[in-house]
Amino acid sequence: MSDAVRDGTIAVILAAGQGKRMKSDLPKVMHKVGGMPMIGMVYDAVKRSGIRRCVVVVGYREEVVRAYLGDQVEYVVQTERLGTGHAVLTALRALGDISGQTRVLVVHGDMPLIRPETISRICEQSGANAERASLMYADLPNPFGFGRIVRDSEGRFIGIVEQKDASEDEERITEVNVGIYCFDAVLLRSALGMLRSDNRQGEFYLTDVFASFVGSGRHVGVYPMQNNRECLGVNDRAELAALNRTLWDEKCGALMRDSGVTIIDPQNTYIDQNVKVGRDTVIYPGCVLEGGTEIGEGALIGPYTRSADSVVGAGAKIENSVVTQAAVGEGANVGPFAYLRPGTVLRANVKVGDFVEIKNATVGEGTKIPHLSYVGDADVGDNTNIGCGAITCNYDGREKHRTTIGSNVFIGSNSNLVAPVTVMDGAYIASGSTITEDVPGDALAIARERQVVKDHWVSKKGLTRAPKT
Repeated sequence: MSDAVRDGTIAVILAAGQGKRMKSDLPKVMHKVGGMPMIGMVYDAVKRSGIRRCVVVVGYREEVVRAYLGDQVEYVVQTERLGTGHAVLTALRALGDISGQTRVLVVHGDMPLIRPETISRICEQSGANAERASLMYADLPNPFGFGRIVRDSEGRFIGIVEQKDASEDEERITEVNVGIYCFDAVLLRSALGMLRSDNRQGEFYLTDVFASFVGSGRHVGVYPMQNNRECLGVNDRAELAALNRTLWDEKCGALMRDSGVTIIDPQNTYIDQNVKVGRDTVIYPGCVLEGGTEIGEGALIGPYTRSADSVVGAGAKIENSVVTQAAVGEGANVGPFAYLRPGTVLRANVKVGDFVEIKNATVGEGTKIPHLSYVGDADVGDNTNIGCGAITCNYDGREKHRTTIGSNVFIGSNSNLVAPVTVMDGAYIASGSTITEDVPGDALAIARERQVVKDHWVSKKGLTRAPKT
């Protein structure tokens, strides 16, 4: 996009609606496609097209959209949601004075597959042809639900008719409006002020302004979509699932073709768009890789593993486990049935076995936590062994405290380390101990009573029971 077009264009993203067919308390545009809220994907396309100023029209649960997008955009509140025309008029009124050189790009916030190249193309072509209004259309074999592009006998554009207002003849038109527009801002504001709501919906349709432009003798540019998939929107949960399925299939295909990744069963593998996977990694069925997850080369993931916003090093193995906002080092072995919570950092060649939970802890190179342990708010050194059932007791009822365990330490089975506490390099903790004081290096700590055996105690108490059959 040229600098002149980029600087003279304001993007308006329509995101005020609830999306009642979603049957959700969440605004429709905040439902995720490919791991990102739809409004985020649309804004990302606008930003990458080069447009510097973006206004988002919010309404239903506006605080959710604001919390997600933050201060990178401007907001306009559509208090009464009276249609797309009313939404854009609300935005233009909030913008204040607009010069005659300003153009407005309008796009819907529930079109997650729109590309920045498409946005750039309509802005460039509209500007190059000095058009006061432009729109994009698609030719669909099944146009149901879309507004139809109406032309005269010579093929010239004359207007748009919405599905609910279309006649039988108009319903057979396959050229449809996809909801991407570019306008002269001053003329658009004037045209919007003359809109009427005498239609079946009782709303002010943005699409009605095109008839106004045509009626006043102004040329309207009509451009075909280069890829019809970009016009796919989401109206209900079924369409959301179908769109996600499309993106998962495409992502798996791209990883296998372009990145040298083996995916055993793509139909049962769910990988978000921003996930990165290195060559020769093998992904087994049932895996869910979300957000900004990055997996190195030669790793083995799954089956049935979920990784969210985590980094997995080359050659690591994660089986039947959940990894969230964690870092797994090269050659580490995790699972089955492990849970790595946010803040977990495993160095190279760490072993985390079955039913181990780690939270906000750093585990040094070569350390082993084989099974049934909880390590939370801790720093563990290299080549340490933490036995079965060991626990770092990090919470005193009011605050969390850290445990520090050195290198080459042996923590016996069923031990409790009551934080804040430090076990220094080379120390041993006897099985069954509850450690409340620091342990020096090269020492053995035992914190349990001596065993006492009382002969015939059970029978004397009359507690003998016949064996159950």
